[in-house]
Amino acid sequence: MADEDRTVVPPAPRGREVVKWMERVSEMYVGEGRRLRIMYGTHGWSELGEEELSHLEGYRGSRPVRIGNGAADQLQLEIYGEFLNTAYELCRRGYGLSKVETAFLSQVADEACSLWREPDSGIWEIRSEPRHYVYSKVMLWVALDRAVHLADRYGLRGDRERWARNAAAIKRQVLEQGYDAEVGAFVQSYGSKDLDAANLRIPLLELLPFDDDRVAGTIDATIDGLVENGLVYRYLADDGLPGEEGAFGLCTFWLIDVLALSGRIKEARSRFKRMVNRANHVGLYSEQLDPATGAFLGNFPQAFTHIGLINSAIYLAYAEGKPIPGHAPIGTTEHRAELERRRIGEVPL
Repeated sequence: MADEDRTVVPPAPRGREVVKWMERVSEMYVGEGRRLRIMYGTHGWSELGEEELSHLEGYRGSRPVRIGNGAADQLQLEIYGEFLNTAYELCRRGYGLSKVETAFLSQVADEACSLWREPDSGIWEIRSEPRHYVYSKVMLWVALDRAVHLADRYGLRGDRERWARNAAAIKRQVLEQGYDAEVGAFVQSYGSKDLDAANLRIPLLELLPFDDDRVAGTIDATIDGLVENGLVYRYLADDGLPGEEGAFGLCTFWLIDVLALSGRIKEARSRFKRMVNRANHVGLYSEQLDPATGAFLGNFPQAFTHIGLINSAIYLAYAEGKPIPGHAPIGTTEHRAELERRRIGEVPL
């Protein structure tokens, strides 16, 4: 085709495209009463069965080599919070949602109300029996909390009172069953004593403020129980998978985030510098690292780790009083104050 025959369409904002892609590949499942899936193929296919390639030895003999993902059919309830939180962040930045998008988001919030009492496999795709993972419940609270904010400020239509009522019930259950006074921290699942680094995000997501003793206890317990040589393990409990667990890059950045916003800025800055120095010669990270040697483990390069790096840079800059791009990040005192001012009508929508 000649250049003059082409129609040039300006690219849409990338975040908006994420919502549209998720809407296209997920709406049929929600509309048919089928749950939102945790992953899809690039073009929306849902058959992602796991297959072991026994003829390949893997990087440095790290068998087994697999394609696909056996966790594709798991129920992982945190995705509801991730999805609605993404929509909320987009709206904060001026991206108006279409009628189709708002209808779909309303469906997602309604489904979160219906599912939150169920056990799931958790954010880490654990392959033992489903449990009531604390972080999954927290993210379901996020889903409904953000749905309420979207309804109050950005025109999301739906059963706002049902969303608010269920959000309050989830929060109450998490505080009653997710925190263990003997451990002094939020635990991995109801009734367990195991730690989970995902619970570091509880104040970042604004379920509780940073000055809450339960938040401080969770940070300190994580440092004592899940940190080795400055690197943070996701968990140390049995996950039903063979092999040993490496420290997780993203979780290490989560620790930096919460230290920064807790006022422990010097400690956060020191950990951040150490993580920056762990990148390879072109500035890339793997999914996991060996705390003893610093060797890269798992998927490489890993987008989650790099997202963690960017977020930590922003949170550290904010904590140090430096200018940051865009709105105050969720989890900061400015964002909470913004919500409160809007609640009493001091800030125009």
